[in-house]
Amino acid sequence: MSERKERRLRIKINESIKEGKLSINPTTAKELGIIDKVEIVIGGKKKLELEAILSSETPEDQVFINPDFAKSFGIANNTIATIRKPLK
Repeated sequence: MSERKERRLRIKINESIKEGKLSINPTTAKELGIIDKVEIVIGGKKKLELEAILSSETPEDQVFINPDFAKSFGIANNTIATIRKPLK
């Protein structure tokens, strides 16, 4: 059984991202096997599944999420989270 690849990336708040979506760099997404959905885990406790938006404007070491979504789940700007492809 192969392990899921994951990386710890910094979450940044970005007004242009719609709620329930996450912007990720295409190179990072390819490395992690992410196509359309992404799972984020914060502090080993909060686990969320979001729709992935591939954008070359997103730095490889960061992901962008909506500020209202972040606030509703208690996610602060610059939080570090584990990013990976969700189990099907």
